[in-house]
Amino acid sequence: MQDYLLPLNEPQREAVLYTEGPLMIVAGAGSGKTKVLTTRIAHLIHQGVDSFRILALTFTNKAAKEMKERIEVILGNHEARNLYIGTFHSVFSRVLRADAERLGYPSNFTIYDTDDAKSVIKSIVKELNLDDKVYKASFVYNRISTTKNNLYTYKEYRADNTIQQEDARSNRPMIGEIFEYYSKRCFKNGAMDFDDLLVNMYILLTNFPDVLAKYQHKFRYVMIDEYQDTNLAQYHIVKLLGALNENICVVGDDAQSIYSFRGASMQNIFQFQKDYEEVKVIKLEQNYRSTSTILDAANMVISKNENQIKKALWTEKESGEKIKLACSFTDNDEGKFVADAIMEQKLRNHFSNKDFAILYRTNAQSRAFEESLRRLGIKYRIFGGTSFYQRKEVKDYVAYLRILVNPQDEESLKRIINYPARGIGTTTLNKISIVAQEQNKTFWEVLCLATEAGIKGNTLTTIQDFVLAIRHFQSLLSKKNAYEVAFEIGKQCGIVKELNADKSVEGLARYENIQELLNSIKEYTETPDEEGEVVERSLGSYLQQITLLTDADQNNGEEEDAVKLMTVHASKGLEFPIVFLVGVEENIFPSSMSMYDRANLEEERRLFYVAITRAREKVWISYANNRYRFGSLISNEPSRFIDELPKALLDMSLAEKPTFKTTFVRSNPASNDHVIQQKKLIPKPTSTHNPPSDFVPDNPTNMKTGMKVEHQRFGIGHIISMEGSISNQVATINFGTMGEKKIMLNYAKLRIIE
Repeated sequence: MQDYLLPLNEPQREAVLYTEGPLMIVAGAGSGKTKVLTTRIAHLIHQGVDSFRILALTFTNKAAKEMKERIEVILGNHEARNLYIGTFHSVFSRVLRADAERLGYPSNFTIYDTDDAKSVIKSIVKELNLDDKVYKASFVYNRISTTKNNLYTYKEYRADNTIQQEDARSNRPMIGEIFEYYSKRCFKNGAMDFDDLLVNMYILLTNFPDVLAKYQHKFRYVMIDEYQDTNLAQYHIVKLLGALNENICVVGDDAQSIYSFRGASMQNIFQFQKDYEEVKVIKLEQNYRSTSTILDAANMVISKNENQIKKALWTEKESGEKIKLACSFTDNDEGKFVADAIMEQKLRNHFSNKDFAILYRTNAQSRAFEESLRRLGIKYRIFGGTSFYQRKEVKDYVAYLRILVNPQDEESLKRIINYPARGIGTTTLNKISIVAQEQNKTFWEVLCLATEAGIKGNTLTTIQDFVLAIRHFQSLLSKKNAYEVAFEIGKQCGIVKELNADKSVEGLARYENIQELLNSIKEYTETPDEEGEVVERSLGSYLQQITLLTDADQNNGEEEDAVKLMTVHASKGLEFPIVFLVGVEENIFPSSMSMYDRANLEEERRLFYVAITRAREKVWISYANNRYRFGSLISNEPSRFIDELPKALLDMSLAEKPTFKTTFVRSNPASNDHVIQQKKLIPKPTSTHNPPSDFVPDNPTNMKTGMKVEHQRFGIGHIISMEGSISNQVATINFGTMGEKKIMLNYAKLRIIE
């Protein structure tokens, strides 16, 4: 037996040795799927398979890098460098660049990230004179993205009566037209967004049989990680690539399918067994991460789902501590409780900050925990914040670099043409855009012929100088490396000088970000090429690399000694000694949008399962009886998922009596306690108000901002603002010497004065 097979358990070894024919590996959480996948690839190479004939697709560059490194360790040589291992988007973009001209794109096409795509949509909405509050860029983008991931073109979208009726009912009948404008605009700009990389790969393989045959013969073995996260487009592409040899191996776990909102379809993992009659199914059920208590709890919860591949995780580890269930009075109390518990664990059991993760259903829940951790001086880091390459100053600088590679990129041109300020205003830019549309030219082509576009005076001179500068920088691409060109741009365009002149804390941070960008380019140019191709060290390849980074690829400070705060979605693939799963309440987890549909509810349960199985040693599940939402203090019920946990595995001592630290007063219609604020902030009254004997309160639904009202206790006041739903509104009212009060209108007795 080969040495690399010795560390594997029996099912893992079986999966590695089964190399011919379709294979589905159902890998439970913490069951060593990465070890199996990398060992399987190493085994193929050891058996004489050419490494150039193996394709492995992942969902993060980080996972691809780790796989290559592990394979190199197993083989003891550099054969892993010849493998096509990468994300769907990075591998497909590489293929598309080789054959882009067949689809009418330049080989140096720009890849638009989500922000770029939304910017194009905003421009189109404005050009069509549509209401940007109705046609919000994020909504339209998500609608288009979902459509493209289901392999619909704008023509099919506009021809589909059901889709058109849906848009009409949502009062957005123009989405189809925006979709068409968007598709044509991206094509004219020589740009593809993330979804286009999938759609165009599918088109390339289906419309050009010679290209399909080329890659079917090239990739004799195809492997896909996290198969449950694939969407329809990815499913069809993988099926096409593996159709010739059928040596296709998919690794996934239906119990961890939590990305339907991104277009992922768990049905792909079920469909795989129908597509290949001779498929071999191997289940990896031994968990190497968590205690048996954690696994037994997770197994019990996920067993409630009807749509699943039956399996039961087990471990040789000891049972460990029971799962602690904690109840707090309010969300602020919950934040303080969790921070105190972390501090206690650090002092009593000598844990480090980095051993803790606080997981929540939505990003908005982080505030109470941040405040409480800061209060105790506990260092923390939030995952899912603005990534480095999404920061404005970095995007501005990168826009200059993108223009050198693809001057047709209109979004980048608009971003930098007046940065640093050159005196080229909105009126001029609108004029150039109109001319470009009327003459079917690119924005760059119109800039190069600004005189013909009717641009005159100082603006004309400025534009001509800008065009000359860009052409000068483009000429440097053949003489200097990517770092040297980027450095020259910063120096000659005045970007670095402008940022360096701002000595504020924010200004210094922006300047440091630019220096870090230049450092990353320098590191890229000096890193030895894995395949010996000089082109891979080009500016274009650098831009492609940073654009295709996923959230999980960003430097989130995994090695930093800090408590990690993140959504449960962001935690997938990670593990921690101690996990605090917080805000586990009905309408939050499961979310209110998922509670009345079985498929959605089962996905929420899978999300709960993922959260629990992130923990190695301890799990704390926390919920609050009352939580501020939309300006109101709302009563909450514990999540139904808590009831699904085995009671024998729970320590409920902290749930019997809610922790109560703040002095919030809850609304009570039978008393005068309808003021939502901390008692210590209530000012002492300077006088007592005596309401008239004929005082009759008015209907709160008639009250509006700016009205003068009378309160039986606080006297006369003006309504400053109103928040919350109509049935549960909270008004901020200034009562003069009595101060400002936040009052729940349903319970308060107010009379309208004027």
